[in-house]
This record gives sequence, C-alpha cells and structure tokens, in this order.
Amino acid sequence: MGKVYLIGAGPGDPGLMTIKGKGLLECADVVIYDALVSQAILDMINPQAEKIDAGKRMGRHSLLQEVTTHLLIEKAQDHAIVVRLKGGDPFIFGRGGEEMAELVEAGIAVEVVPGITAGIAAAAYAGIPLTHRLYSSSVTFVTGHEAAGKYKPAVNWQAIAQGSETIVIYMGIHNLPYIVEQLSSALLSPETPIGLVRWGTRPEQEELIGKLGTIVEQVEETGFSAPAIAVIGAVVKMHSILSGCRPL
Repeated sequence: MGKVYLIGAGPGDPGLMTIKGKGLLECADVVIYDALVSQAILDMINPQAEKIDAGKRMGRHSLLQEVTTHLLIEKAQDHAIVVRLKGGDPFIFGRGGEEMAELVEAGIAVEVVPGITAGIAAAAYAGIPLTHRLYSSSVTFVTGHEAAGKYKPAVNWQAIAQGSETIVIYMGIHNLPYIVEQLSSALLSPETPIGLVRWGTRPEQEELIGKLGTIVEQVEETGFSAPAIAVIGAVVKMHSILSGCRPL
C-alpha cells in the first residue's frame, strides 16, 4: 500500500512551489492534477510518472469528484507515491479536506503539503498588501462560487461587509454582479476600492482596478474573465504605488 500526498502547487509561478512539494513531484509514480496547475509546475513531474488530468473549470469537468477519489485509492494500492496536485493550497477552497477524509476512511496513508494560496500571492504580485497599518487589520477569505446543497444556503455577505476591512473573493467573477449587489445592500460604499487579479503570479497576469459601484461595468467593457481573485477594501489604494514592483 502506497501513500497519497495532497500537494498545493501554489498560484502558478514555479518559484512559489515548496521544496517539499517539488521533491515529491520529482519522484512520484502517479500525479493527478487540477486544471489551474501551471505548465511550469507540471514540468517538475517525474517523466516516468503516470499523469492524469482531473481539472475542473467553469463548464468543464474532466473527472467527477468521486471518480477522482476512487482513482487515488486505486493508485495507492499499486504505487508507492501518489500525488494529488492542486492549485494554490489544498485546504483553501480546494476540496482537500474532503478528499483527505475519504482517503483516511478508506485506510489510505495520506499527507497534506500546503501551498501558497492565490488570494495571498496574486494580491502581493499586484502590489496589494492585504493588511496595512493605515488601512486594514482584518482579512476575510470567501468563495464566490458555492456548492449546491451546501451546509448553508448562502454566504452572509452582510456580516462580511461589516466585519472585515479587507475581503478576498475566490472564484467570484462569474457571480460578481450578485456579490456587488449583496455588499452594496450591506451598506458598503460604492466608492470602496476593488481590485481584480487574473492569472495571478503568472507571466499573463492582468489587473483591473476600480470601485465597487462601477466594477461590474468595467468587467463587461473590458471582457475581464476568470480565473481571478477579487480584493475589496482600502488596501487596494496601494496598487498605484506598489504595482510596479512585481517579482521577476
């Protein structure tokens, strides 16, 4: 019986991949990877390893979740090192907790290797510090794309709007009009700065900076699309000062 490693690949820049994660990719027997894992990270995989694309993107499902989990169990019975490679961090909106629980229930040895989550890295590469002594001492991470049949019917946007100085939204571009409406209903000012970062940390990274009251129109006018994170709050003002210092 082998072991499964749930590895966070980070947001895309290969330099942000952990040393531990890279080492496991280089000696893996099987790697089951997600759609948002960059090619530069995939190039680190042992050339002799079996590679399986299990990626999920809006409108595209390579493998159903239950099929992916079954594959992990099956491969661990025949191989020593099986890697489940996820974009960002496995435990931040990556379903890593669900997969790990099922593997444990099946009696499979499993270990999580954290990765740098996109909400932190993409914002940093865009010159947006999520905390700042003058602007923000609190951050909330929230998904903008909730699962059907979830334990709660919806995110409590009013509580988030009133309870956090910086809001980081994952997978929210598709539902941005609804999210903006909810935050506005919670009395968040239409003048609140918002920054959208697409393909964060990669060479093709794009940013769209605006205000809560007009960002939906900006997205429609520019054709700005997923995958992207949104940062809402006064810290976005720092983009104009820091955006020219993007890492190489």
